[in-house]
This record gives sequence, structure tokens and C-alpha cells, in this order.
Amino acid sequence: MSDLPTASMPAVDAAGQPFSELPLAPAMLATLEQLEYRTMTPIQAASLPIALAGHDLIAQAKTGSGKTAAFGLALLSRLNPQSFAVQAMVLCPTRELADQVKQEIRRLARFQENIKVLPLCGGSAMRNQITSLENGVHIVVGTPGRIMDHMERGTIKLDELNTLVLDEADRMLDMGFHDDIAYVAKRCPKERQTLLFSATYPEGIAQLAKQFLRQPQEVKLLEQHAESKIRQRFYEVEHKDRLPAVATLLKHYRPVSTLAFCNTKQQCRDLMEVLRGQGIQSLTLNGDLEQRERDQVLIQFANRSISVLVATDVAARGLDIDQLEAVINVDVTPDPEIHIHRIGRTGRGDEEGWALSLCSSGDRRRVAAIAQAMNCQLPVHQLSELEAKDEAPLVPPMSTLQILGGRKDKIRPGDVLGALTGEAGFTREQIGKITVTDQSTYVAVARSIAREAVRKLSAGKVKGKTVKVRAL
Repeated sequence: MSDLPTASMPAVDAAGQPFSELPLAPAMLATLEQLEYRTMTPIQAASLPIALAGHDLIAQAKTGSGKTAAFGLALLSRLNPQSFAVQAMVLCPTRELADQVKQEIRRLARFQENIKVLPLCGGSAMRNQITSLENGVHIVVGTPGRIMDHMERGTIKLDELNTLVLDEADRMLDMGFHDDIAYVAKRCPKERQTLLFSATYPEGIAQLAKQFLRQPQEVKLLEQHAESKIRQRFYEVEHKDRLPAVATLLKHYRPVSTLAFCNTKQQCRDLMEVLRGQGIQSLTLNGDLEQRERDQVLIQFANRSISVLVATDVAARGLDIDQLEAVINVDVTPDPEIHIHRIGRTGRGDEEGWALSLCSSGDRRRVAAIAQAMNCQLPVHQLSELEAKDEAPLVPPMSTLQILGGRKDKIRPGDVLGALTGEAGFTREQIGKITVTDQSTYVAVARSIAREAVRKLSAGKVKGKTVKVRAL
């Protein structure tokens, strides 16, 4: 990508500048103050001056780095709220990421009344989306397939589009979306700004940039992980012993929540069987799952009612799980950037985390490349050094209950919390996350009360109605 103009900026120099230094409207600055966004993250400080000046941009940034606010502020600054036409479009690889992006842009858009942000993803009724588009929206956030569907039907008009954002472009390419992205981009007005965000820089990104960006400026911030927050260990094992070795790591380190990365869907399934055979509760995330099943897997993992989520890089894209104690790499990836991105899922905020990797004697060169990229020493340990600290089984602290009834039944989180802490008599501390979807509501409860909570909720009422409840 050497033929592209570059605006690289080291992470340490870029962070900490106030948003007030940017040419943003006073109302927007007031909204950022309300949201307690006072200083910019490195990616915001590096990319916002370029984007606000109207240039096309290629920015390297991971989930959780503040990139959504970086492109969100840029596209909102170009918006004409009086014109109810699609003026900005964000393409995302997954429905989960699109949902996170939509929520963040809606928060940033509070500075101006009546800015309409519409998610366009599979798994939601096409008819409702068409009605919303007919009523007029300013910004659409969606997956390439569903946005293509609307283009083919003629239900989305892009004559006034001035900003196109490709979010997590590397994973959209991984998932086979190149042709879909090309289809969408070719049908957007030529005189537009294009902002491309990617966690890694595979060859396909350079090709995309050449096709659809005009003289882009480039911002590349290598991920920095604080040594004190993410503690790395590499363990040498024979290739055939990798899957049982994951159970050995879990029994020694005993993390509450672990994300285990495999290179293939089949390896994911095999690892899940091995872990279940050792009494470790795990689920897998792969491209074969229907959206509803995928949602349920993610909810159970985020609720801390599953110990291990086994996934490929593609399936885990866009995941931003709080309180993730460990990441396990079942194989060493040949790309150091992907390794750095994987382990950055743990040790977020004030939390600490373990990054545990299994390697064979043939992987030494890959480990050396990762150590060089991270500018640190990565000695390889022997698995025989470890022992199970505690013979007690690794049991997740929570259990997830599914209530049949959701947004369409006007159920809100407060209704479920009220039913559990009121008539049912449980304490607030025994209740975890409550997630309301269109058709169902999911609530995390302490594992010790799960059975009783199902019985009491089934016998009582939520929002004045009898509900069906089951433990997942």
C-alpha cells in the first residue's frame, strides 16, 4: 500500500487531545461532554482531522478503540437534518456489530433532534424496513446482503448519499463479501467521502482502496497491549494433543469466561466435544448457525452462563464482551496482527486477562514473529509445568433463563427485574444482565437459584401476564 499517501501517527502521541480542538458544532461538543467523551482515543485523534476535512480515509483500528465515534462524528458533521434522505451508510460484517454501531451513532446524534438512524440487517422483517425507508431516514447501518436486497428492490434511494463507511472491512472480505461491497459501492454517488476501517491489513484492503477510495489518507495505529494487563503464555504441545491441552489450561487458570480461537469450523466442533467430555460448559459460534441461534449463544456467553465460547476469527468478529478473563489460541496464527487483535479481547478497561497460546515445535518461527511485532520476549513453556489447581469442576456462575415474550409484548428489563425481586423474592445481586429481543427476553440469574426462578416466574406474572420460562 506504499502508493497511498500516509498519515501515520503513533498511539502515544495521539491520545488525550480534547474534542474541543476539532471543528465541531457547539451542540455536538455539548453532547460529547454529556456522554463524558472529553479526550480523544488514539484512532479518533489520528483520523478525525482527516475525515472532517473531507478526505477519504483508510484507518487501522480494532473493536473497542473508539472507531465508531471517529466515523460517526465525521458522517454526522456532513448531515443535513432537514433532508429526510439517506445521506450516510455504514456497512458492517455482522448484525451484532451493526447493532452496536447504530446505538453509538444514535447517542452521538442527540445534539440534533429527529436524526433517524435505521439498521438494515437480515433477521428483521423486510416490510418494516421498507416502511421506515419510505418515511425517511438520514443514516442506514447494515450488512451488505440486506442492503443489496433493498437496492435490487429499489426500496433504498442513495442520490443524496455523501458518506460511505466500510467498518471492519478485513472481516467483510474474510466472510466473502467483496462482491457485495463492490455492488453497493458502485451504486453510491461518485462524489462521496469513503471511510474504510480495518483491524488488519490483508492484500484485499489495498485492492478495495484502489477500487473505491479517492486519494485516501492512511492512519495506521498498531495495537498496544499493556504488559501488566494482558499476561501472555505460550505452551508447547504435540499437534494431536492440542484439544485436551485446552482443558488442561482451563483447569489450571480457572477463568470464568474464555474465548477460544480455532482455525476451522470443524476444529471448533471437535474442541467443544472434548471440553464437554471434561465437564466444561462450552458453546461454539460458527457460520452454520441461524441468526436466532447465534444470538442465544452470544447472550449466554455475555451472561457468564457458559464457561467457554469456541469460535473462528470470522465468527467472533464484532464481539465486544465485558469481563473476558482469558483468550486461548488453539493454533498460532501466521499473521502477528491477527494474534494481537485476538488477545486484545481480554484485559479491557481496568480488567486484567490471560492470553494463552498452544504451539508445536514447528511454530517457533511464528512465535518469534509475534514477539518481534509486539516488541517483547515470549518464552515457550512446557504444558507439564501446569497442574489443576482445584479438582472442583469449572462451573459458570450464572444461568440464562428465556422468557417467551419480548419487545413486541411491550416487555422491558424493569418488568422482569420487578417480577424477580418483587413477588419472587430474589435479591438484586442474584440477577445479572437482562436482554430483551423482539420475541424473547433473556435474564441471567445466579446458578443456585435458576430452578426456583423458573418455577416462580412460571407461577407468577410479568407485566400482568402469565409467561412461559425455561433455562437454556
